[in-house]
Amino acid sequence: MNAQRLSVTVLLLLGLIGCDGCNRKATVRDAPASTETATAASPEQYHQAAGSAPSGVPAQFFNGSIGSRSGLQMKLTRVGDQLAGAYFYQSVGARIDLKGTIDRDNHVTLEEIEPGGKQTGLFNGSWTTDKEDGLASIAGNWSKPNSEKKTPFSLHEVPIELTGGVELSAKQLKESNKKLNYKIAAAYPQITGLPDNRFDKFNQEAKNLVTKRISDFKKEMADAEKDEATTPDASPQDKSSFPVNSLDIGYSIALARDDLISIEFDVGSYASGAAHGNSNSEVLNYDVKAGKVLKLADLFNPAAKYLQSISAYCIKDLKRQAKSKDSMLDDETIQNGAGPNAQNYDGWTITKKGLVISFDPYQVAAYAAGKQRVVVPYSALKELIKADGPLGPLMREGSFVTQPSQL
Repeated sequence: MNAQRLSVTVLLLLGLIGCDGCNRKATVRDAPASTETATAASPEQYHQAAGSAPSGVPAQFFNGSIGSRSGLQMKLTRVGDQLAGAYFYQSVGARIDLKGTIDRDNHVTLEEIEPGGKQTGLFNGSWTTDKEDGLASIAGNWSKPNSEKKTPFSLHEVPIELTGGVELSAKQLKESNKKLNYKIAAAYPQITGLPDNRFDKFNQEAKNLVTKRISDFKKEMADAEKDEATTPDASPQDKSSFPVNSLDIGYSIALARDDLISIEFDVGSYASGAAHGNSNSEVLNYDVKAGKVLKLADLFNPAAKYLQSISAYCIKDLKRQAKSKDSMLDDETIQNGAGPNAQNYDGWTITKKGLVISFDPYQVAAYAAGKQRVVVPYSALKELIKADGPLGPLMREGSFVTQPSQL
């Protein structure tokens, strides 16, 4: 990879840094005034964070967690057996520098170093590369210096392959309202850095998706306040002790290429007094060349029975998952929630392995089971996929999974 490509890769990290909308809360007093900011550290910071890696060395970007704390973003460069980089949490944003090694057995050791040079933690784990999509994973244990307590960590590489001076950043929308007792924290991606406007429509679609959800939430809060005020004999209540109503929106990148972008938004909300919050996924799959948001049907040949094929694969895979001892999935719920109905398949993203289908809580299992996912390999759909459609390049590159179909 040349120096230009490295600079592009470095800039891409800036977008990952900003995506902390699911965790940060607003601090605006009383009035529901919103703020919109771009969150990205300077390129110089991340060049420095890459340690002594020479120019032209590609960086790799990872998402992951340490223990129960998610939202970790990491950048690493690898030169021989030397590793260098940095990581941060979306909810904090402060960069922690890293340096370490990887041996012949792919054992990874990474020391985290504070600005003064003091070691604050140690990652010990193994580096593996997926044979199907070529993406790396690192897993093992994290510990503090001179401590025997170990906390598991897990990191997975993010498939970002944009080129040509593109910067992928995150816009933040934060708002709070004391009177209506709510807080909003949201993020959405924006692509900049090109002399042309080919990403403008994508940028607007991403913004519109998030701002519409915020507008709907604020209307719900206002309507609830109005209903309470018009309730007969309703007495004023001090809401300062109430749990805060909240809306949190973050996103993850399933695939980002010059011609195709696939984003999954995680939307979480809580209504004061409810037993638990609600969560759901929304997706934005965008064909840059055609300048349009993709529908699932756009991926397949005309008249192809793609819903039936995807549904059959998902039902079989979910039933396989249901055999787990702790599974909360049952056959009837799976059949209803994963049947060949278009509404059951609104949540799909494009990855190198295949189409990832997300089933929201309650759709195919109880709420406590959380979101369910099925990866439908392209090999299971290859006879249906439109050769000159959005998935064509992935198919021609041989990026699709070649395992036998389960249908």
